[in-house]
Amino acid sequence: MNTYDWLVNLPISDADLACRVVEVSFNQGSRKEFYRNSTLQQLEKGDQIAVEGVAGFDVGEVSLTGEIVRIQLKKKGVDEQHPEMKRILRRATDRDLELLRQNKAREPEAIIRSRAIARQLRLNMKISEVEIQADGKKATFFYIADDRVDFRELIKVYASEFKVKVEMRQIGARQESAKVGGIGSCGRELCCATWLTDFKSVNTAAARYQNLSINQTKLSGQCGRLKCCLNYELDTYLDALQGFPENADILQVAAGTATLIKKDIFKNLMWYVLPNSSKQYPLTIERVRKIRSQNMQNIVPEELEAVEIVSGKLKEAEPEFVDVVGQISLRSLEKADKKRKQQRQNERQGQQQRPGGNQQRPPQRPERRPEGGSASMPDKPQANRGPQREKGGQNQRPQGQQNAPRPQGQQGGQKQLPPQGGTKPGGPQGQQGGGQRREARPPRPQGGGQQQRPPREPRPPQQKPPEGPENKEA
Repeated sequence: MNTYDWLVNLPISDADLACRVVEVSFNQGSRKEFYRNSTLQQLEKGDQIAVEGVAGFDVGEVSLTGEIVRIQLKKKGVDEQHPEMKRILRRATDRDLELLRQNKAREPEAIIRSRAIARQLRLNMKISEVEIQADGKKATFFYIADDRVDFRELIKVYASEFKVKVEMRQIGARQESAKVGGIGSCGRELCCATWLTDFKSVNTAAARYQNLSINQTKLSGQCGRLKCCLNYELDTYLDALQGFPENADILQVAAGTATLIKKDIFKNLMWYVLPNSSKQYPLTIERVRKIRSQNMQNIVPEELEAVEIVSGKLKEAEPEFVDVVGQISLRSLEKADKKRKQQRQNERQGQQQRPGGNQQRPPQRPERRPEGGSASMPDKPQANRGPQREKGGQNQRPQGQQNAPRPQGQQGGQKQLPPQGGTKPGGPQGQQGGGQRREARPPRPQGGGQQQRPPREPRPPQQKPPEGPENKEA
């Protein structure tokens, strides 16, 4: 549990009058006790010290020193000069801290084993925490029970099981929540785990005085009991409610019996509701007293005369400057955007106006009729080809023989080598060499004599290649 020493810088005139008692916390602040500093050692908050224990020693941390300890002693009702107050032995050594770590490592297993033993003995109790002394000679078992528990047999089993001196200490649900810790519904650390030590009883009347709905889920804390913070502002509400009239839960008016539903101590208003209506009527304290006095005289007023509630929220003042961010426009970007939209619109209109049968397709060369009756792939169109020089320095065929079919040996797409002696295509029929005579076919007629696929669409006329210098010589 955290503490703040606000008297740490208080000057002391006489050193003999200084407080010689130190507050020491154990087990991360879950337990605190007072010890006498008989050796007059200079101790500060956070120092690890060895103190007197049960048949041994214990190790704790200094939480408070100086004059503020006297205030804590007075609050707890402890005498500073009590002769049986335990003493501080020394500062904790490395050996003491090592023993503390070893015995603290035994605590989780001891909790599990102690709960199993209590269940075997059929005791209606819950072991909340086990704290083993630093030297390992004593163990304190904290338990929760609704009724009185006879644990005489349980102590014997614990002593033989853990080989320590056993001490049983009963705590409540709020003390258990303080040892466990946590975050409350307010978003802060639990009060019982930080500063609250005195737990007072809380009942639902505290919620009624504060006009809170009796919702067990919202009013209960982590311990399962009503929240301790319900008592924090209870006195303020009780003082404010003294100015409200008593016995004013029911008022008689011409519309029926008005029933009180809540009191607003901040606006000094009392809210009533009429039968067969869900509307709430806020009345001032003076109006309620007047109606109450009239009812005592058997006078029934015509109406309640409810007060009009005006919202206390102030209107936001309009800023003096003018926000011109929305008035700025980038014309260059707008023009480009409009231009793109216009282009897309024109393209769509052009596609819609164009008929489906007149769409042009790329020209296809008709199939060439094979010589042997077998189908063959159509030749690639040779239109738009310029003069090319073949491998070996041979020129292209003359213009008259460009459309002539290949010889039979070249039908499969294979290139036929020229015969020995060679023939150089110099004219329409070529020149004879010294070997076999190769006759070139006459050019294919363009009108008919060849089967063609029916064209799906009109084809543009085939352009003839330009006449190069070589073709002119031929």
